[in-house]
Amino acid sequence: MELRERDICPFKVMSGSGIARRGIHYLQKLKAANIPSDLIEQGQNRVIDASLTLIGERAKLKGQLVRALGGALASTTLLGVPLGHNSSFLQGPAFAPPRIREAIWCGSTNSTTEEGKELNDPRVLTDVGDVPVQEIRDCGVDDDRLMKVISESVKLVMEEDPLRPLVLGGDHSISFPVVRAVSEKLGGPVDILHLDAHPDIYDAFEGNKYSHASSFARIMEGGYARRLLQVGIRSINIEGREQGKRFGVEQYEMRTFSRDRHFLENLKLGEGVKGVYISVDVDCLDPAFAPGVSHIEPGGLSFRDVLNILHNLQGNLVGADVVEFNPQRDTVDGMTAMVTAKLVRELTAKMSKLST
Repeated sequence: MELRERDICPFKVMSGSGIARRGIHYLQKLKAANIPSDLIEQGQNRVIDASLTLIGERAKLKGQLVRALGGALASTTLLGVPLGHNSSFLQGPAFAPPRIREAIWCGSTNSTTEEGKELNDPRVLTDVGDVPVQEIRDCGVDDDRLMKVISESVKLVMEEDPLRPLVLGGDHSISFPVVRAVSEKLGGPVDILHLDAHPDIYDAFEGNKYSHASSFARIMEGGYARRLLQVGIRSINIEGREQGKRFGVEQYEMRTFSRDRHFLENLKLGEGVKGVYISVDVDCLDPAFAPGVSHIEPGGLSFRDVLNILHNLQGNLVGADVVEFNPQRDTVDGMTAMVTAKLVRELTAKMSKLST
């Protein structure tokens, strides 16, 4: 039997104008039926309001719980953003958040992080659920509004002191609305540590300004970051380097990692700005450690390389994301899910702070 491309890669995304059409088929049907545009917009607004209400109420509940327990100066809160349509290749990362949660709590290991934080303590880790991305898009909501919904969801978490967002992607396009929200809520730019095989700084990859390959261009354009350090880079072209120079990005490629290792394992960030934000694309890791990603790039960081960088980082961590885990490419035993969960666990420990 002849196999077509969609039989092999059913989640491959159309490029260019096709991206804009994807996910708004329902809206096109309504318009074709001559449904008034104001009626459609009212319905979309109700769905968005309901989505934000759910996230907000869950954040309020978790914030009240943490404050009632006392002793938490900063508490990590998971927020899932199951978005995959801005990927340039496969959309599988949209299915990642529940797989990551399952791996965090699967019982194959204990709930204590390497530095001794206990994940069962709600002052260390809480969860407010997922932004209902697919349900919102099915109502015909475009990416301009969707990105605002993601930003508002992050802000709702941050309103409940001492909660701090750790966002589970999803593809890397989610980093833009998340960083925007963190910066706007804190009232100024942050320093960003970005671990990735790719710089994700195209101006508008394949004509899509929200592409997962363009997220850091949007962040830097918006003035949401003072410093952007990109570590693990090993797939970069002329535009990636030129954009890096344009925005003053500090790019550390794998071909010089042995020389840069000491500096990268002893970073001190966030002084003079609102804090530090960490974005971890799972493909920063060599595929020997994490094969379940959409873009496999050999020659990456080891898992311990990443943990050394994260553990030794000095700075006030105010937000983070872990993105681009693709469950549809994982091994049968879920190895990449467990690797991703470990990253989330250690970031949780890094961000949460308990009074002594």
